[in-house]
Order: sequence, then structure tokens, then C-alpha cells
Amino acid sequence: MIIDIPEGEEPIGYVWGRMVPGIGVAAAALSLSVYEHTTLGLREFEAARLRIAQINGCLFCLDWRTERDGTKVEEEFAGAVAGWRTAAAFDDRTRLAAEYAERYALDHHGLDDAFWARMTAHYSQVEIVELSMSIGSWLAFGRLNHVLGIDSVCALPGH
Repeated sequence: MIIDIPEGEEPIGYVWGRMVPGIGVAAAALSLSVYEHTTLGLREFEAARLRIAQINGCLFCLDWRTERDGTKVEEEFAGAVAGWRTAAAFDDRTRLAAEYAERYALDHHGLDDAFWARMTAHYSQVEIVELSMSIGSWLAFGRLNHVLGIDSVCALPGH
């Protein structure tokens, strides 16, 4: 881990909330907002979130499952997200969410007219903006957690 965490401190809470409170608290508010205010369905939301977690390699993010009204995606869902191109259990919106997340993270210059035609056939402009902001949040903050090694501490038992 790159950052020294004082004994007894929870790593993410310490780095995000105590080390740089003027930035970290605002970042945490954005991070929480994508969960609290989403209008996207759970499967498409989780497909995009998990694809970013897989790309970032954030152990905390990979282990996390979003819950809505007591419901989470099935255990096999993360594996299906990794193989989103051929996942039989995905509808068009879920598959597009995983594809968009991957391309947003790895090939944003390659988002061409053909992709946007498929995207706008299944998502409203409001949903595209919401998904884009969510993906941006997960990309930035999951990567931050992984790069600084915070995720490895959080993935240990008891954290």
C-alpha cells in the first residue's frame, strides 16, 4: 500500500475523508450520488460498474455488489460481465452498458456513430448522461483506490 493508514483507521474513510477533506468529501459525495440517485436498472448499472471494476482491478469494487430493495445481481453476473459480448443472460441494455463502460475506459476515441446509433436506440439522452457520469466516477475512484493500494487493505477479512 502506498498510503500509511494509522492503526484503527478504516482505509477508504481515512484517505477519502480525513487526509484531504476538501477534496475527498466532495469525491465521496459524487461517488455516493451515483448509487442514491440512479434511474438505471440494477442489471445495467451493475454491468457497467463491474466492467469498470474489472478494468481497474479494484479489489474492493470487484467484491462490492449494489443492492436495491434487498436485491442484488446473481453470483454468476460478474463472470457474465467479463464475457459481455456473448453473455446469454444479457438483454440489449445490459450488454450495451458493459460495452460502453469498457469502451469509455479503454477506447473513448473509438466511440463512433455506429456505437451511438445502437446506444440511442436503447437509452435516452438522460440515461446516457447518467451512465456516463456513473462510469466516470467508478473509473476515477476505483482506479484511485487501486493505484494507492487502498483496495488491497479493504479486501482483507475484517475490513
